Amino acid sequence: MSNNENNEIRDSFTSKTGFILACIGSAVGMGNIWLFPYRVGQFGGAAFLIPYIIFIVLLGYTGLMGEFAFGRMTQTGPIGSFKKALETKNKNWGGFLGIIPVVGAFGIAVGYAVVVGWFLRFLGGFITGSAMSAADSGAYFGELASPFGSIIWHLLALILVSIVLISGISKGIETMNKIMMPAFYILFVIVMVRVFMLDGAFEGIKYLVVPKWSSLMEPKTWIYALGQAFFSLSLAGSGMIVYGSYLKRDVDIMSSAKNTVIFDTLGAFLAGLVIIPAVFAFNLDPASGPPLLFITIPSVFKLMPFGRLFGVIFFISVLFASITSLMNLLEVPIEAVQSTFKLKRKLSVFIVVGAAFIFGLFAEDGNNLGVLMDFVSIYIIPIGAFIAAVMFFWVIGIEKAKCEIECGTDKKLGKLFEISAKYVFVFLTIFVFIAGILLGGIG
Repeated sequence: MSNNENNEIRDSFTSKTGFILACIGSAVGMGNIWLFPYRVGQFGGAAFLIPYIIFIVLLGYTGLMGEFAFGRMTQTGPIGSFKKALETKNKNWGGFLGIIPVVGAFGIAVGYAVVVGWFLRFLGGFITGSAMSAADSGAYFGELASPFGSIIWHLLALILVSIVLISGISKGIETMNKIMMPAFYILFVIVMVRVFMLDGAFEGIKYLVVPKWSSLMEPKTWIYALGQAFFSLSLAGSGMIVYGSYLKRDVDIMSSAKNTVIFDTLGAFLAGLVIIPAVFAFNLDPASGPPLLFITIPSVFKLMPFGRLFGVIFFISVLFASITSLMNLLEVPIEAVQSTFKLKRKLSVFIVVGAAFIFGLFAEDGNNLGVLMDFVSIYIIPIGAFIAAVMFFWVIGIEKAKCEIECGTDKKLGKLFEISAKYVFVFLTIFVFIAGILLGGIG
């Protein structure tokens, strides 16, 4: 199943480092920046990190390695992968199931493109000074998040990402992630050092790192830690399968998954160490979601010495994080269109990006955007991850799955992996789906 009739012309990552950085770029996104710090403070400070680390290691050890290996084995995205899996059982309807995660990735991409446009607008606002001089940051953002309020910025975001995507995997996605992801960490560290110098920042650090052990007795702490880990790793039966399909067979999948988990967690905690101490220093509300990044944080920079400069640095860094995530999300439907209809890459990019822009026009209203993102994340993403896990670990079979994951390394997977992948991970995808419905989203 590792052979593909188009394998000779299929683009691929040129190095393990490039692949890992692309996966980190996909994983480090808005969930890390505008939700993780809030969740840590909401559910016990450093105590929240215990269930979070348990779940992110477990999910990385099972689901993430599985999606990487599934894509590499089949050399195609979800539609082709699910189709090939069921063909081993003489079933020919796997491709229809593969449409589910493709639609999920496209739906999130539609919303993400709007958010990237907002970041571009705020970056421009800090460069020109208009964001600093605005009397009310809430009103400034409100104009942008109104119906058809950010068409130009939204379009510009998609044009910038399209340029990268048209360039392909090695020259486009890999190259940009090699630049943007190291820059993201460096720029965030610069802002973090400045934030730590603010009076009152120490209270924000305490909010993040002082454990409230009683929170570990609350079921919601564990549920939201699971949700944060699950969505942070981009487990959806889509993007990581596609990236895995561009992977060479000599790459160590176990090591790649481990590094993705480590740097994704580091990015999330780094975001917390920038945002929460800054918010506490000026006695503002550490809210979650768009209000944090587009109302609260701009208010912080207005009050901070040299705030305009650090506002520029901050929004460049979060722009990089969001662009690398958007590239992965859009690559899923692009690969699906390209493979299914045998179209050239440029035309596939044009079709998908054009559709994303048209649908995104209606998501520019902040309320509509929230409804779209919640629907996809609650209903579609966990189902996609569940189907992918069943296809790889059950339909293809755990022994073949283990062999594929072990390809490229001398390490061997034991019985613990079999139990964790076939039963624990599959159960957790179902749990995320049910908990998301009951709680209105957990990640």
